[in-house]
Order: sequence, then C-alpha cells, then structure tokens
Amino acid sequence: MGNISNIWSIFTYAIIIGILLASMMGLSVITGTRRQGKAMGHSMSLPFESGIIPTGSAHLRLPVQYYLVAMFFVIFDVETAILLTWATVVTETGWIGYAAAFAFTVFLAISLAYLWRAGALDWGTQVHLRDITNTRKDPAR
Repeated sequence: MGNISNIWSIFTYAIIIGILLASMMGLSVITGTRRQGKAMGHSMSLPFESGIIPTGSAHLRLPVQYYLVAMFFVIFDVETAILLTWATVVTETGWIGYAAAFAFTVFLAISLAYLWRAGALDWGTQVHLRDITNTRKDPAR
C-alpha cells in the first residue's frame, strides 16, 4: 500500500506543477504588453537588452577548440561526480572499491595527458616542434 501512496503523491505534484506552469504562461499572455511602432527611432519588435540597440547578428562562430574544451570539462566533471559519490561509500567498498576508483582516476589522467600532448587543450597559435628544429638548422628560413 506504501507504493500506491508514493505514486499518488508524485502524480499530485506533477499536476500541481502543470497547473502552475499553465497559469504563469496564461497570465503572461494576458498581462504582457504588446506595442508596435517606433520607440526612439527604433522598432519595438527588437529585443531590449539593457537599453542598448543591437548591432549586427547575435550568432557567433566559435572555434572548434571552444567546444572541445566544453566536452573535456563535462567528461572530467563527471569524473568528479563519480569520485565524490564513491567517497561516501569508501568504507563499505573496501580495497576493491579503492582499486577501482584508483584505476578510474589513472585512466582519466592518462586520457588528460594524451589530450594535452595531442594539443587539444591549446588555444593559441600552434608552433610545432618540427618547425622549431627546422628553423635552427636553416638560418635563411
């Protein structure tokens, strides 16, 4: 009987949240201002951002490195979350749990070293070691 009361409480909670969302959306449609025309020489349909009139497009072309660093952050953030949850049960897992967490950390450290060595974390201009050695041999270059 305890499972049914848990299901009903979750169902009631979902219905209340749905009613609150619908009422907030409905009130914003009813009470929201809709003005068309010109304000200070600019169209009212433009987005208002701190009183600054937008110039140009809001779409940015970000370099690939930005997305790579974001993905690496997520990967290593998940590692932290896993290790923090492991730390709560470290006494129950014993040496096997410790060895698994250690192997997990070593594997991710090797992955980070590989990414670092491959240059995936470099943002600046890339100077290859081969280019430096060639300039030392050939002074005319």
